[in-house]
Amino acid sequence: MIDASPLPVQTGDGHRFELLARVPTQPRARLLWLPALGVAARHYLPYADALAARGIAVYLHEWRGNGSSSLRPSRTQDWGYREILEHDLPASLAQMPEDAVTPLIIGGHSLGGQLACCFGGLHPQRFARVWLVASGTPYWRTFPAPRGWALPLVYRFLPWLAQRQGVLHGKRLGFGGTEARGLIRDWSRVGLNNHYAAVGMATDLEAGMRTLEGQATAVVMDHDWLAPPSSMQALLAKIPGMRAQLSVLSAQALGTRADHFAWMKTPEAVVERLFHSFE
Repeated sequence: MIDASPLPVQTGDGHRFELLARVPTQPRARLLWLPALGVAARHYLPYADALAARGIAVYLHEWRGNGSSSLRPSRTQDWGYREILEHDLPASLAQMPEDAVTPLIIGGHSLGGQLACCFGGLHPQRFARVWLVASGTPYWRTFPAPRGWALPLVYRFLPWLAQRQGVLHGKRLGFGGTEARGLIRDWSRVGLNNHYAAVGMATDLEAGMRTLEGQATAVVMDHDWLAPPSSMQALLAKIPGMRAQLSVLSAQALGTRADHFAWMKTPEAVVERLFHSFE
C-alpha cells in the first residue's frame, strides 16, 4: 500500500504549503525532492509514484510562490535562497516522519538539485545520498560555446528586469514561472561567479557542500541545453566528499525527448538509474 496523504507545512515566518507524499508501508529509504524553478510539486507525482512502487518514500517539496504555497511574489512579497534554506526546507524536513533506520536522501531537478546540495551541506549528518536530475551549476563557463558566451548578459539582464517589474514574469520569457526578484538575484550571481551564497545569510554554503559524504547519483539528458553534462560535473565538483556517478540518457532510453522536462511524464528510465544506485 502507498499512503498518498499530503502533509501540511507552516514555516516560522508564516508561509504555508503542502508536502506531497507517496509513502510505502515499509520504505527502504526516504527522499526529500526539490522541484525545478517555477514547477509545482504536483508535476512530479508520476516520478514519486514510480519510486514509491520500488519502496522509496518520496516527499515533494513546494517552492515558495508555487502550487500550494500561500505566497505569491510581488513588489511587496520577495524572497531568495535564504528564506528557502532557513525556513521552507527545514519545515519540510521536520514534517517527514522520524526514522533512525531508513536512509534519508535529498535530491532535486534543475535549481532543485542545486539547492539540494546547498541544504545537504547545512545538514551533512542527515543526508548520506544526493540524487540530481537535469541539474548543474548555472555558471556560464560550464556551458558549451557559443551558448555559454551569451549567459553573462542573461544573468545581468534578468535581475534588472525583475527589479524593474517587481517580479520576473518567467512564463513570458519561457523560463520559470512568476519568480521573486530576490530568487533571480541569488541564482544569477551563481551564474556569473560559480559561488553559492544567499543574501542575508552568513553561512558559507560552499564550505558546507564540501562536508557532504556518501553517494551522489546524477542523471542528465542527452539534448538538454539547460543542464549539459559539463554543468552537472561542475556541481558535483562542489561535493567532492561524495562518490559521484553520472549518467547521460538518450531519447531512446527515455522513450521521450531527452530534454529538461519531458522525462517528468515518463520517468521510468530516470527512476531505474537512481534506484539502481541505491541497491
